[in-house]
Amino acid sequence: MLLRVDFTFGVVLGLLLAVAVTVAAFAHLGRGREMAVAGVRAALQLGVVSLAIGWVIGSVPPLAGFVALMYVVAVRTAGRRITPNRTWWWAALPIGAGVAPVMALLLLTGVVPAKGIAVIPTTGILIGGALTATVLSGRRALDELHARKGEVEAGLALGLLDRDARMEVARPAAGDALLPGLDQTRTVGIVTLPGAFVGMLLGGASPVLAGAVQLFVLVALMAVQAVAVSVVLELVTRGRLNRDE
Repeated sequence: MLLRVDFTFGVVLGLLLAVAVTVAAFAHLGRGREMAVAGVRAALQLGVVSLAIGWVIGSVPPLAGFVALMYVVAVRTAGRRITPNRTWWWAALPIGAGVAPVMALLLLTGVVPAKGIAVIPTTGILIGGALTATVLSGRRALDELHARKGEVEAGLALGLLDRDARMEVARPAAGDALLPGLDQTRTVGIVTLPGAFVGMLLGGASPVLAGAVQLFVLVALMAVQAVAVSVVLELVTRGRLNRDE
């Protein structure tokens, strides 16, 4: 057992959250309240999921509903992180385009068995990766276009199409969204031992099987995130996803 879940666990967890919020406030990072709310929400959501997971994985309708809920929440979260206007719903496209084909391939080939106990965690990992890549690429691309507006206008003056002029500025910034996943994959087993690997070992799996599962997760995430970033870049450069009032 990795953690002993008792009263002491709850106290330490509360202290860690308080430290995170306090440091953010002291350093004027502007995210203290969000961190506090996120911590409380995570506790509540994981509590509900822990209680309901047995029912969800045993039947197709609740399983499909749970996966749909994960997707909707991810789209809403990513979209609102990128822009406050109504174009936020375009975040549904990169997340869906990244996750759906990869999950379909894994299920059709039998790599992931069509069982709730396998589908939910795998889909959750991929949706989470797509969410992160979508947020980072969307925010960075739009920030770069705003900061380097003059370069876009110069490109237009030289005869480039609007999409192409924006692409020259936004592409490198959006590509940076792939760095966290790339670095994690490069350093796995040396710097970090990710959750899937540790979880498999704690569950009694052999180190070889645990390593294979972790490798599959990392490579699948790179595929999902590459697709998500590419779609976000197209949406931003074509003006579909924007911050215009």
